[in-house]
Amino acid sequence: MLDEPPTADSREARRDISDDAARFAALRRELDGLDDAIHDLLIQRSTIVAEIGRNAAKGPVKLRAGREATILRRLLERHSGPLPRQAVVRIWREIFAATTAMQGPHLIAVCEATPGGGFEQCAREHFGALTPLRVHPSPAQALRDVSRGNATAALLPMPLESDEPGKAWWTALLQNDEPRIHIVARLPFWVPRPEGAPQVEAYVAARVRPDGTGNDRSLIGFEVGLEVSRARIAQALGTAGLAPETIVLRRDAGAPAATALADVAGCLEDDDPRLATIGGTLRRPTVLGAYAVPFDPGA
Repeated sequence: MLDEPPTADSREARRDISDDAARFAALRRELDGLDDAIHDLLIQRSTIVAEIGRNAAKGPVKLRAGREATILRRLLERHSGPLPRQAVVRIWREIFAATTAMQGPHLIAVCEATPGGGFEQCAREHFGALTPLRVHPSPAQALRDVSRGNATAALLPMPLESDEPGKAWWTALLQNDEPRIHIVARLPFWVPRPEGAPQVEAYVAARVRPDGTGNDRSLIGFEVGLEVSRARIAQALGTAGLAPETIVLRRDAGAPAATALADVAGCLEDDDPRLATIGGTLRRPTVLGAYAVPFDPGA
């Protein structure tokens, strides 16, 4: 059977296919150019980070949790387009992980009391896919790694009043032992959480002072008499200008005093004069650290 001559419709269809192929080829070339430009900027960024590192004081790797939070907030607030915000966070978290590793050996100690509890996944999300993790069954072991310089930071569960004394890790920070360990971040930093993301909440502790970001909360710990109530503590804090968001109050068996942990607004320093005006404490309250308030686009 002889081939039929092409019709006008078939010729038009072939032209459309040819035009689509050319358009897609042009778009791919544009994407290749953008990939090269992004790569060039990453190289330039790492060069600047290396220059900063050469001019900084030498010593162990230091986390700049506040600085990282400031960068992420700025990027998330200016973000637009179809790329999900959580993708921006993931990309920059890997960038932060890579540039932190440029400073030297870098390891995160993770308290995971129950295997598969989500804290290791939380650490991996925040500190990067390739950052070494060391998992411990207790918070004391994770903090010991930080204290001895074997880990850059520890990922620790949120304090609960129902915790057994051995799990109330924050009470050890009240002693101000050297090297001083501070809370420097609260995870997760971004909400709402999509399906598949770790749902646990945690604090990050490190041998550095927290960086203020302008939107922070601080954790202060102190001792009070065994008879002091949570309401009385809240009133004393409010009178001092430090109205708390949460208070953890522990009356451990056999202890001569109760211990309290309060979450208050701002990035407090040890010499903040309001600390001395908190009534009812047995000794001056201790600033255990501060963290950048997590980013919530709906807040």
